[in-house]
Amino acid sequence: MGFSPGLFLLEKSPGLKPVSYRANKRGLKPASPAPIRALLGLPIRSPLEYFLSRRGQGHDLAEHFLSHADNPLQRRDLRGIHPYCKAYQRRFTVQQEANKLSRRRILGVGLSAGAALLGELPLFAKENEMPPAPSQSAAAAQSTTFDSLKEIDAGLLRVSYAEVGPSNGKPVLLLHGWPYDIHSFAEVAPRLASEGYRVIVPYLRGYGSTRFLSAETVRNGQPSALALDLVALMDALHLDKAVLAGFDWGARTADIVAALWPERCKALVSVSGYLIGSQEAGKMPLPPKAELEWWYQFYFATERGRAGYERYRKEFANLIWKLASPKWNFDDQTFDRSAASFDNPDHVAIVIHNYRWRLGLAEGEKKYDDSEKQLAQAPSIRVPTITLEGDANGAPHPDPAAYAHKFSGKYQHRNITGGIGHNLPQEAPQAFAQAVIDVDRL
Repeated sequence: MGFSPGLFLLEKSPGLKPVSYRANKRGLKPASPAPIRALLGLPIRSPLEYFLSRRGQGHDLAEHFLSHADNPLQRRDLRGIHPYCKAYQRRFTVQQEANKLSRRRILGVGLSAGAALLGELPLFAKENEMPPAPSQSAAAAQSTTFDSLKEIDAGLLRVSYAEVGPSNGKPVLLLHGWPYDIHSFAEVAPRLASEGYRVIVPYLRGYGSTRFLSAETVRNGQPSALALDLVALMDALHLDKAVLAGFDWGARTADIVAALWPERCKALVSVSGYLIGSQEAGKMPLPPKAELEWWYQFYFATERGRAGYERYRKEFANLIWKLASPKWNFDDQTFDRSAASFDNPDHVAIVIHNYRWRLGLAEGEKKYDDSEKQLAQAPSIRVPTITLEGDANGAPHPDPAAYAHKFSGKYQHRNITGGIGHNLPQEAPQAFAQAVIDVDRL
């Protein structure tokens, strides 16, 4: 649906005032970093707040906007809040019907029905349990990509990264894992940008278009090396401090920076919690069931495994995605978009070294010895932290109760329900983005 340039009015449900839009030939164009706030033309804190304020009309109104919005950011955000609007409208309808009943009927029937519906709303979720995320099929349908990438020389690397949001916004760095890439945050980043954050999403060493500046640099996958890459990136971007958030390798990297250089980490969001380990700990054998979960680590310990990953890196990654997120129905387009980042010429070397180093089968570099010695002491993390765990994480991960004591500052843990697996930011972007916003306020 196209629009003529200029200011126009969109008719809405009866009894509601029309909302003013700014339009151009490409559709609705928000005048501020917040697409839906701009679409609504209202000074509200969040789009969801507006639709919930419409009570019985919220879901119908959200659908009406969705059918008329041409801007892809607006459509994506509307789809993200659509299930909550629907639940709230159902709740409001139940309340209206209950008001028509007698006091006895309200107590006997109406409240029990209303209570059942209240469980669908995040406002009434248990303290440490988030509501089910929107369906994975819906998430796949609304997948987006980053429009452009930037590059900057930082430490040993020329780092390629995506950046969205106002340049003077509060900085947030989002860190991906293996075998994933920056597109794990394709739905998270614009949500945070709409709240005024400056969001930076770098490719880690060995991924995407990030490159080593020198052919002589050791292709080292040590956790401390990745953490110092992050510190170097912050230095290059002139960021004294930022909120750090990640999963898998990215969560471990963020954990390390928060533990060893807390002055650089304003707050932390870490999927699967405390992931700091050591080479000595990695040498210790585990019970057979636990060892089985790390099968790929032992595969990578062999030259056959290295050759196999070199030859079948995309097939390997696809298998890991399915095992780690058994209920995530990602499509080929979603996978292929991320799999392209594994064509990095250093990818295999970094991955193989990382997993061999963990088992004590590969040496690290002496310049990282001091950091590794500190990490071997399992240092506590003092910065404000929210840890997250999906209810269908098929990858090896610790029990939240086992690591809660490692966070000595303000701390929350959230279980994300709805069949959410290992790639939590991509499978439940709204929950991940909300954790970033909330931890910044702790």
